[in-house]
Amino acid sequence: MITGYGFIQYPVSKNQYPETSIQKPASSIQHPASNNKMAKRIAYFISPHGFGHAARAAAVMSAVYEMVPSIHFEVFTTVPSWFFEESLRGPYTYHRLVTDIGLVQETPLHADLAKTVKRLSRFIPFNESRISGLAKEMDRLNCELVVCDIAPMGIAVAREAGLPSVLVENFTWDWVYAEYIEHHDGLKRYADYLGTLFEDADYHVQTQPVCSMKSTGLTVLPVSRRARCAKNEVRQRLGIPYGAKMVLITMGGIPEAYGFLEGLALPEDVYFVIPGGSSVFKNNGHLITLLHHSKFFHPDLINAADAVVGKVGYSTLAEVYHGGVPFGYIKRPDFRESEILAAYIRRHMNGFAIDEKEFRSGGWISDVSRLLKMPRIRRKGPNGATQVAKFVCGHLDRNQYTIRRPPPEPLNL
Repeated sequence: MITGYGFIQYPVSKNQYPETSIQKPASSIQHPASNNKMAKRIAYFISPHGFGHAARAAAVMSAVYEMVPSIHFEVFTTVPSWFFEESLRGPYTYHRLVTDIGLVQETPLHADLAKTVKRLSRFIPFNESRISGLAKEMDRLNCELVVCDIAPMGIAVAREAGLPSVLVENFTWDWVYAEYIEHHDGLKRYADYLGTLFEDADYHVQTQPVCSMKSTGLTVLPVSRRARCAKNEVRQRLGIPYGAKMVLITMGGIPEAYGFLEGLALPEDVYFVIPGGSSVFKNNGHLITLLHHSKFFHPDLINAADAVVGKVGYSTLAEVYHGGVPFGYIKRPDFRESEILAAYIRRHMNGFAIDEKEFRSGGWISDVSRLLKMPRIRRKGPNGATQVAKFVCGHLDRNQYTIRRPPPEPLNL
């Protein structure tokens, strides 16, 4: 059962952050209620830039639950609460709070640098009373560790609260902004500020594909949420006939227009499934569009597919990597991470690049047969989520918890 309770209001000027609503921490949602009010907890600060950071954080939290079922997470982010309701099966409390700006996206493939700088100016440097208030909240919530998926606010809060911080990343914002400084020099001061803050993390975990290797204590394989449903069960729910081919088209949770597909001659033996492609569920023959927030778990859709076509973002890459399906990937031309991810696909996965113009025109449809002929890869290595979870559990008070051995990695269903 979900229960709501008030979230402490911190003394911040009403007009200080109008565009980002940072002055409105809103309410918290506890799900489900924890039986042990005195148990130590873990705070998790998550960047709301797309859904990739939330997906990676949810994968780590789920892996921690498998080792310590009683652990309670305090989740701080503006990623919609339904994402965690869908992804997590253990106790947590959701706190709606702006923890990071990242980049302001015009579309799934293009950022707006001027708007990014404008929002950063309202967010950085951090308001001291806000950080102090959140540090007190860590004490009130009985947190013993703060984990950050590139949300720098969490590191500042941990430092103020005297708690250890764990930074989980495959890139940091100072590294991303460095590429844009020649186009918008207003980013330099924020890159410098964030670079110093990221270095303050007590522990540093990097997840493959890593954009800028550090002398970190741990580097892990790609981190992804695990599929839950069998492939045939998902296809049956979608209305895809037995033996037909399924191609998933995904832009990583950021809304995108797919109207160009409706006028195309689609292959008769292939069904195209598009999460977020419509405001209602539609099955128009070989084109199936789903709600942005549908009843289908995204890793299940990837596991059920014979191929995936979409934006090359971290969580999509990681889920496709562990699903082993071929990937027709679209690079983001103005995002520094994109080429690193593409190089990883070329080395470790099956697939090929699709030009953005080809994608929007539908010209890539003629190459679907080539993508579908590529074999599925059966992964034998661990999910990076388990590796991160072991690291996190190693920093918990063992007098508080019984830490289980992690279960064996599941095979593709």
